Amino acid sequence: MLARALLRRVFLPRYNRSLSQSPRLLQVQEAPKLLSVWIDDKMVQVEPGTTVLQACAVAGVEIPRYCYHERLSVAGNCRMCLVEVEKSAKPIASCAMPVMEGMKVHPHSDISKRAREGVMEFLLVNHPLDCPICDQGGECDLQDQSMAFGSDRSRFVDNAFGGKRAVEDKEVGPLIKTIMTRCIHCTRCIRFAGEIAGVQDLGTTGRGGDMQVGTYVEKMFKSELSGNVIDLCPVGALTAKPYAFTYRSWELRRTESIDVLDGVGSNIVVNTRGEHVMRILPRLNESVNEEWISDKTRFAFDGLFAQRLTVPLARDATGQLRSCSWEDVLSRVSGKLVSIQNPANEVVGVAGALADCESMVCLKDLFNKLGSESLYSETPVHIGSCGNDLRSGYILRAGISALEEADLILLVGTNPRYEATLINARIRKGYIHNECEIAVIGPYMDLSYQHEHLGDDPAVFSGMIRGTHPFGKKFSRAAKPVIIVGEGVLARDDGAYINNQIYMLSRLSPVHGSDWKIVNYLHTTASQVGSMDIGYNTADLPDLSSTRLLYLLSADSVDVTRDQLPTDCLVVYQGHHGDKGAHIADVILPGAAYTEKEATYVNTEGRAQVTQAAVKPPGEARDDWSIIRALSEYAGHTLAYDNIDELRERMAEISPTLVNIDTKQDSCFHSLCVELLYRTSPKHKPYQTPISVKLNSLADFYMTDPISRASKTMAQCVQAVKQADKN
Repeated sequence: MLARALLRRVFLPRYNRSLSQSPRLLQVQEAPKLLSVWIDDKMVQVEPGTTVLQACAVAGVEIPRYCYHERLSVAGNCRMCLVEVEKSAKPIASCAMPVMEGMKVHPHSDISKRAREGVMEFLLVNHPLDCPICDQGGECDLQDQSMAFGSDRSRFVDNAFGGKRAVEDKEVGPLIKTIMTRCIHCTRCIRFAGEIAGVQDLGTTGRGGDMQVGTYVEKMFKSELSGNVIDLCPVGALTAKPYAFTYRSWELRRTESIDVLDGVGSNIVVNTRGEHVMRILPRLNESVNEEWISDKTRFAFDGLFAQRLTVPLARDATGQLRSCSWEDVLSRVSGKLVSIQNPANEVVGVAGALADCESMVCLKDLFNKLGSESLYSETPVHIGSCGNDLRSGYILRAGISALEEADLILLVGTNPRYEATLINARIRKGYIHNECEIAVIGPYMDLSYQHEHLGDDPAVFSGMIRGTHPFGKKFSRAAKPVIIVGEGVLARDDGAYINNQIYMLSRLSPVHGSDWKIVNYLHTTASQVGSMDIGYNTADLPDLSSTRLLYLLSADSVDVTRDQLPTDCLVVYQGHHGDKGAHIADVILPGAAYTEKEATYVNTEGRAQVTQAAVKPPGEARDDWSIIRALSEYAGHTLAYDNIDELRERMAEISPTLVNIDTKQDSCFHSLCVELLYRTSPKHKPYQTPISVKLNSLADFYMTDPISRASKTMAQCVQAVKQADKN
């Protein structure tokens, strides 16, 4: 508690927060009086607690900085942001000084200019001459600010200073390359690790000229968010190890897109050179991922080039897959479809984790034309009597950004640190700023913040509902409680019963029935919410003994073997990687990956977002929806849309939420959903099997989908984590 209190004292000025903003204090506070500040004889009005640097930004004045960052605590150790303030004996560090009424700041005075030039001169005294070979070249704050704010000459003489300072590089894992001689001790990486990632691996040793940034003892920087320190580093001390010396920043083309390797839908920028993806960076979105991305999002893109399906394949009489033309494979699949007499019972489709909404709509329309409703999502979800008819029953209703406002969070069968990394960062943010209490029902786990472990027995809900469990009393007193239910719970056979118990618990809250959303569902795959919006069946796969055609749409984790299928069953796999689904397929239709197509995905909070094509699909691969559209024509059941705009008109007919891009749609009929689940009589009591989670270790986090499983970098991360655990 003391550590959290100290963090809050450091953080509060950064976010202009005060103790009165805590959700636990119910008294109404008056709006703060604005302060008038003069910046270069221009008056601006800002809230109390605003720093001089922030006030200058309001006035449109750029103040150079290295250690300061909007989302990190104030360090005030680079001194590059020195400015002159009237009645002050010397220049002040603008990042750490709060404004006062009538303060007059002169950021462009001779005193300010000389102070910055002096600081810049000292920073460059020991900086190596690595600019021609440095991967940070072209995106280096030190380069940019030395040109804009530095002096045009240097007083450094090698002999007089005894030579430049040199520091040994550190080995911190397979993702981050360190050249510590370039380090200027801004401590951004240290503050990020401790405050955002919640990992106390980085720090400083020594003092003065002997000060070094490192891991104290040589070890891996074990964090699922570690790659963000590369973006934070204002010099070239921390760069990306997997693609070192492979590009220059000015050679790259920028394409804004979204990540699909988990259910969060992080906003990203895909940098390409020619037809190759060279790197992936975060894109600012305050409602989703702020400006962070996970290491899997950032580094798994090299899996896009491995095990790719580039030509149509069909299994011949000897059981070998042979390349063939699109006409041949489409004729074979359509011929099988036409020959089936009872499609309702003999044609089954499964949508996988990376399936986009356009292709799922096409597949559903085609199957419906054939007379089949047997369409399933890869992950079964047992959510009780509501099914997927009411959206309130299966999305993260509160929204990702609202989680930092909660004062109590109950995690049920989920480890958000590895299942939804950026959501876990939001929870940690609320833990620091709002004194949020967090409890877990499930296995013991390291979430990067303190929490109360309530065990893994499903019967704990009964005690909370009856009032005999102490956490139930805490829950009933919370002003903004949140329950986050993991996908692993809903996949259990008794998932509907546990879901019923969760809703009964939510009714004990005094804010039940208000605008505050208590019960929320966390999905781990990019396609899950979209498939439920479209109307895919979320139950377990049926008995496949009579199935004559099984269509796997990017389904690589479905638990199906050839032994479960009839000998005459045709298995069609459509996807972009030769993963598990392709191994059992008779016909393979090569599709496009998320960096190669414009496609819609709905994240766990129900927000529809669109990927953009950064490169072309390799070989003869095609957009997934166009493949199914062509198949429908071969089968004699032509779908009624010829381009993606017409297809999205069809999507709007199914659910308007699918086309309201980048807008979190508020879920409707929540009270009806609650009543249905509350009135549902459970058919059985919870099984004795404990509540588990899908991912509970960093090694599991790195490989969860066909792209990351094909990534050499992710394989190196798994090995590094296992080796670090042994040590």
